[in-house]
Amino acid sequence: MKNRSLTFLFLVSDWMSATAAWFVFYYMRKVYVEKVDFLVSDSFYLGIFIVPVIWLLIYYLQGTYLNVKRLYRFKMVGLTFSATVIGAILIFFLLLLDDAITGYQMYYRSVTLLFFSHFIFTIVPRLILVSALVRRIHSGKEGFITLLIGGSDKAVEIYNEMKQLPKGVNRFIGFVNLNGVDRYLEDSLPYLGHADNLENVLLENGVEEVIIALESVEHDKLKSLISRIEGTEVSIKILPDMYDILAGSVKMTNIFGALLIEVNQESMPFWQQAVKRFLDIVLSMIALIVLLPFFIILAIVVKFSSPGPVFFKQERIGKNGRTFRIIKYRTMFVNSESNGPQLSSSNDPRITPVGRFLRKTRLDEFPQFVNVLLGDMSLVGPRPERQFYIDQIVKIEPQYLHLTKVRPGITSWGQVKYGYAENVDQMLQRMKFDLLYMKNRTLALDFKIMLYTVLIIFKGSGK
Repeated sequence: MKNRSLTFLFLVSDWMSATAAWFVFYYMRKVYVEKVDFLVSDSFYLGIFIVPVIWLLIYYLQGTYLNVKRLYRFKMVGLTFSATVIGAILIFFLLLLDDAITGYQMYYRSVTLLFFSHFIFTIVPRLILVSALVRRIHSGKEGFITLLIGGSDKAVEIYNEMKQLPKGVNRFIGFVNLNGVDRYLEDSLPYLGHADNLENVLLENGVEEVIIALESVEHDKLKSLISRIEGTEVSIKILPDMYDILAGSVKMTNIFGALLIEVNQESMPFWQQAVKRFLDIVLSMIALIVLLPFFIILAIVVKFSSPGPVFFKQERIGKNGRTFRIIKYRTMFVNSESNGPQLSSSNDPRITPVGRFLRKTRLDEFPQFVNVLLGDMSLVGPRPERQFYIDQIVKIEPQYLHLTKVRPGITSWGQVKYGYAENVDQMLQRMKFDLLYMKNRTLALDFKIMLYTVLIIFKGSGK
């Protein structure tokens, strides 16, 4: 069964569970808590329509429906419990707090009744669905479509180990090799080509999981492969060495599983990603409205500073390699790149006097609030670059492609710590900060970066 069908099945189940739980809760609250006759009132019908929506929204923000095929029983119990705690408190304050009561004990009873009625009605069908799914996966009917990268004896070893597991979850479709020579797996798996054609192999075969049969000490090859796969929905696993095991990088969720490191592709929880996008839109709208007079003044100053347009638009690379046109206040004289792409320097004669001030205070970036509303950018994220420079950087450091897996930002950790880059070497130095951000990004870190950016604006200390 496809992931979309499974997701729809869980959505329908959760909707029906939430509706049934609300009906039982409403009845028991009236009869046993308030000790009145059960009457179907407007609040009952309001709850029937609103309450299931609240629950589904909580589950969505929790990330329950991101990849339901990878759910297991213990994880489902944990997700359901935490969501029920949050939802019971939220619904209490939204719908139950203004009820007429004879004592505060009625509040406690209502919340407890709401929690248990919803948890029981939800967890039972969820566990039935997950158990059925787990059985199909272990039987091989719904196993994860898996590609093995590598054709050496190490690849043969890991393949044989995984095939002998008592509860295998991988359905191997074939392998690709790295050097065009090692093809020891041909007796066991179909040969699907060389790793140079990896992206096409993943797409054509609907691959869900990739196992890279290289030692984790082979850093250059691993970095290149992971950079090409990350950003997709494909799960990546690599072989650990003893250092990885001692450092705690190997995390097992299944005692029957093979000894592999699952590469964490996203450090920010899904609910934080949703909140981040919500804040992007809200704060950008507020900034555009509140700072409109300031924007107009800056536009007039830029217009009279030198001949040319007020705004500068340039093609940049955004999320997943999609191009967009970034909007900035013009800080250079017209036709400053008539001889091709050039990075600016500290004493660049192409920068206007007003433009130099705008760059130091980062005020030239303000029009990008429009890019944020359009969905091209975020308030915080790696700075977007031109394809011309990305091509040069990737030749030296393939990990740069990690930065194109998320929305670029108006400001970034690299921008705060390093400032504008004057050459490719400085871009690589700044990249280290942005890669660190990618592996540790949270809403708290975003707020800290925005705070430092505001300080740079007021101090005019930008590089």
